[in-house]
Amino acid sequence: MVEKAGQAGAGADEGAMFPHLFAPLTIRGVTLRNRILSTGHDTVLPEDGTVNAALIAYHAARARGGVGLIVTQVAGVHETARYTAHLLMATDDGCIPGYRALAEAVHRHGAAVFAQLFHPGREIMESADGLLAVAYAPSSVPNERFHVMPRALTPRMIDEIVAGYAAAARRMRTAGLDGVEVVASHGYLPAQFLNPRVNLRGDVWGGDAAGRQRFLREVLRAIRAATDEGFVIGLRISAGEREEDGLTAAEALEACVALEADLDYVNVTTGTSATLGGAMHIAPPMAFAPGYVAPDAAAFKRALRVPVFVAGRINQPQEAEAILAAGQADMCGMTRAMIADPEMPGKAARGAVDDIRACIGCNQACIGHFHKGMPVSCIQHPETGRELAYGTLPPAVRRKRVMVVGAGPAGMKAAVTAARRGHDVTLWEAEAQPGGQALLAQLLPRRAEFGGIVTNLMREVERAQVRLRRGARVTEEVLRDEAPDAVILATGARPHVPDLPTDGAVQVVTAWQVLRGEVRPGARVVVADWRCDWIGPGVAEALAKAGSSVVLAVNGLHAGEVLPLYVRDNIAAELHRLRVEVRPYARLYGTAGDTVFLQHTPSGEAVEVERVDTVVLCLGHRPVDDLAEVVERLGIELHMAGDCLAPRTAEEAVFEGLKAGVAV
Repeated sequence: MVEKAGQAGAGADEGAMFPHLFAPLTIRGVTLRNRILSTGHDTVLPEDGTVNAALIAYHAARARGGVGLIVTQVAGVHETARYTAHLLMATDDGCIPGYRALAEAVHRHGAAVFAQLFHPGREIMESADGLLAVAYAPSSVPNERFHVMPRALTPRMIDEIVAGYAAAARRMRTAGLDGVEVVASHGYLPAQFLNPRVNLRGDVWGGDAAGRQRFLREVLRAIRAATDEGFVIGLRISAGEREEDGLTAAEALEACVALEADLDYVNVTTGTSATLGGAMHIAPPMAFAPGYVAPDAAAFKRALRVPVFVAGRINQPQEAEAILAAGQADMCGMTRAMIADPEMPGKAARGAVDDIRACIGCNQACIGHFHKGMPVSCIQHPETGRELAYGTLPPAVRRKRVMVVGAGPAGMKAAVTAARRGHDVTLWEAEAQPGGQALLAQLLPRRAEFGGIVTNLMREVERAQVRLRRGARVTEEVLRDEAPDAVILATGARPHVPDLPTDGAVQVVTAWQVLRGEVRPGARVVVADWRCDWIGPGVAEALAKAGSSVVLAVNGLHAGEVLPLYVRDNIAAELHRLRVEVRPYARLYGTAGDTVFLQHTPSGEAVEVERVDTVVLCLGHRPVDDLAEVVERLGIELHMAGDCLAPRTAEEAVFEGLKAGVAV
């Protein structure tokens, strides 16, 4: 490495606020400059199964930002390991040049880099050509989540896969990486071998605990034989898969104790890919408490002599510091924290904690993009995953007086971007408080953290020295008086209220009115959810918790249809616990008396909900774009961003704010 451990920050007092977090850690011959870990996570940046420039730029940004260790996304060790169409593969020497370039880029900035070695077993999500793949596992025990019935591995195939791990590790060592991490977490193949409810074998690869541990023992020893004594070998494992038939915490710990002599560290997480309930823990949404896996890791820490890592909603340096200070772990995975802010480690080291763009656990553009087969990003920091395009902002050719109208997420991002490029920027907001619809989003149950997007962007506005005019509505007269060189419109949207047939007996209100406390919903409520996002279920949850009997009428396949999977499934669990009645395929038609009329969308048949007091409309939004015509008529350069262009989500708003700030 070019930079010594601990030298990527601000000098002798670096890390004074977080002494445990910024203490170096040596594992075998590798010294990590701090205890901050970017855990292995699929980025969907590779395009042909090999490391490419986009992936290198992504990890280099986090190494430059001060992370101690980067563990790269999973690399398949055998042809049967292809669980997605965009998996990195380490099955031939063609992978070495890309990994070598990645290692050099990460080392150049003072971080260490390990690669995850992977076989999913029965956890097959998709194939490259749309056909269902043949999945292999220790035994023919079905997967619930992906509805896969695997074939039992033959001894010959097991030997091939073990050799595949060793050959992949040798390639990583040849490429200059510092170590590898064997993925036994989340119900993947090694965990399937360990689990007596999934491994039903009676041969040497099953039968008792030692037999079930044999696969991992053979893998670890084969990797050591194929590399050298200076190469780090770690294991990622779930401290309990949190499912009835999942690997238990006791079974996982027993395996780690038995295998400790062949390990350099254990990386603890929780959950499983095998079920909808267990999979939520792969990337737990904001409904889960920060650092909630740390107590599980502490049990491993007490039982093991090798270092123990932990991950699971550790988004702030103070959370990581508390975990380390309590002796619950030796290193903290802060992956989404660095997706949101690649410079988080350096800022924490300098004590600039107010400047950290904290992850809000929304899952929308990180794991949400992965499930769509799209490259990783962040709704707050769309530069993530787009480092080659937006990693460096081009300076303004000519300094302009820029008026940004609307201080929601789109407007704030546009103002900050334009100011950083050298423009003279004023941000106008009609309301007293900036934030737009994010101020409403944070009022929903278990969504308070979403308000962090406003806090984070406001801090960026301050740092960029953007002038902010609160309670200032922009009109044609204001535009004439200010005479800006360019205008960026980010004026948002308002609720869509259709002309429904109704006699007025049932109160009809919008979600905004409910969240602002402007109405009394009554005892029985129908929430009409057209968008199928978090608004309808969130309002339903809030009303149910307030004592109303709630019917959630979803104009789609299910509640939360457009949401990231783990957010959706967590919401579904809560609605079920609250006894909210969810009716899918339901289009709102109108009301008469105390009856709400719905239409079943596939059949066209009427559906009646009786004894209703209130209908809450969650039917999308209409753009507020009145000023666009005025700006164009005045001959002023015009850019638009966010909901005023077309109502969508905060992700599109912030990204379009970035693009407008670059274009102006």
